[in-house]
Amino acid sequence: MATFFGEVVVAPSRAGVDDEESAEEAHEETPEDREIRRELEKKREIDVLWTLKSGASTEISADEPLVCSKFIVAIGHNAAAFLSSFILDSVCWEVVGVVKLWNEWCRTSNTTNVLPTDSFCLFYRLISDPTVLLCQCSCYVAEDQQFQWLEKVFGCMQKEGLQVTILSTCPVADYKTQESTLTLPSPFLKALKTKEFKEQVCCPLLEQPNIVRDLPAA
Repeated sequence: MATFFGEVVVAPSRAGVDDEESAEEAHEETPEDREIRRELEKKREIDVLWTLKSGASTEISADEPLVCSKFIVAIGHNAAAFLSSFILDSVCWEVVGVVKLWNEWCRTSNTTNVLPTDSFCLFYRLISDPTVLLCQCSCYVAEDQQFQWLEKVFGCMQKEGLQVTILSTCPVADYKTQESTLTLPSPFLKALKTKEFKEQVCCPLLEQPNIVRDLPAA
């Protein structure tokens, strides 16, 4: 339970199904259905490729995680464009990784030469401080892929002393307030934070009953 509105808490997962439902579904499946399901699950697997050393793509094991002090993730086209315009528009950053995924709404590749209209997920490292990483994620991550995305991306990083900042956007029409949305400045910034975050928040906290959805919520 949150101690105050605006605090980020981890809720228990309801993603699983009970044994009876699983047994019933398995009984109804034909061998062809199971083969199709396995192929789809394999195709929907997420791959995280890093190019930290020689320029060749490689995987980072949990035994040797990345040393990371700050990790900034921009999710969605608007947030990714914000990073491109105001942070990455310099020679201070280098591409060090990419996420490759496939679903009904997204086709990404392991290339780092992307166009503004492409769907992509790239990692950048600050050259002057390699412990600072950015992630631009303009691709759609389906509900069944979100946990896998988090597990594989954060599984590559050390957890101790890691500060994570998530940037995302939503339409003003989705913002719930007693004021008229016509009088609100656009764009405007609101924040959610965990109780472990002790620094000064740069903007007001998000009011009830607004919520965050999809990958930013995960």
